[in-house]
Amino acid sequence: MTDSTRQSDQILSAAGKSLALQRDGGVHRQAASIGKGSAELKAGALLKRLRNVAIAVLGIVAAATVAGWILNGIGFWGIMLTFIALVAAIGGFSMFPKLKVPKRADLKKGDARQMVGRTELWLEAQRPALPPPAVQVVDQLGVQLDALGLQLETIEQNNPAVNEVRELVGEYIPETIDNYRKIPAHLRTEKHAGKTADERLTESLGKISGEVDRVTRRLAEGALDDLAIKSRYLDYRFGGAEALEDHSK
Repeated sequence: MTDSTRQSDQILSAAGKSLALQRDGGVHRQAASIGKGSAELKAGALLKRLRNVAIAVLGIVAAATVAGWILNGIGFWGIMLTFIALVAAIGGFSMFPKLKVPKRADLKKGDARQMVGRTELWLEAQRPALPPPAVQVVDQLGVQLDALGLQLETIEQNNPAVNEVRELVGEYIPETIDNYRKIPAHLRTEKHAGKTADERLTESLGKISGEVDRVTRRLAEGALDDLAIKSRYLDYRFGGAEALEDHSK
C-alpha cells in the first residue's frame, strides 16, 4: 500500500511555502503605505486573499487525501496534478479580491476612517507621477491624515469642521494633483510665470499640508482644554505633586 500520509505531507509542504510567499507580499511587493488608513485597507484585502487561498488549499488537499484512500494512493502523477492545482489555486485566489484605487469622486464619501484610507490609497497611486519634492510632501500628508482622521472620529459628523475637512481632503488635494498631471511631462520642468509646474505643485501641496495641520490642531483644542481643566481640578483636589507625595507617606 502506498503511504498516502507521506504524499499529503509533501503537498502540504509545497502549499505552505507558496502561502508564506503570498503572505510576505508575493513576487511583487507593494509599495510602503503613506499612512495607517491605507495600510489597514491593504491588510484587510490581504487577509481576504489569504483566507480564500487557505480554503482552496485545504479543499484540494482534502480531495487528494480522500482520493488516495479510495485509490490506494494517487501515485506520482496524482501528486503532480495536485501540486499544479495548488499552484493554480494559490496564484488565482491570491490576486482576488483586488484592492482598487479609489475614484476621485469617492474620496470624501463614508466616515472619517474610510475617507482617510481612500485618500491615502489614492495619493499612493499618484506618487510615481510626481516629482521627488512633492512625493515627500505626500508622504507627510499621509501621517497628517492619520492624525486628522483620529480627531474626526471624536466629533459629530454634522459638525461644520467635518464638511471643511471633506472639501479639503476630497477636493483640494486631488484637484491639485489632477491639474498637475494634465500638463505634459516635458513641460513640467519649464518655467511659466516665474515657476515650473513641479515647483508650483510642491508649493501647493505644502500649503494643503499646513492647512491639514491647522485643522487638526483646531479640532484638538477641545481635548486640550478638557485636559487642562482636569489638570487644574486635580491640582485643586489633591494639591499637586507635593500633596500626592504627602498622601503616599
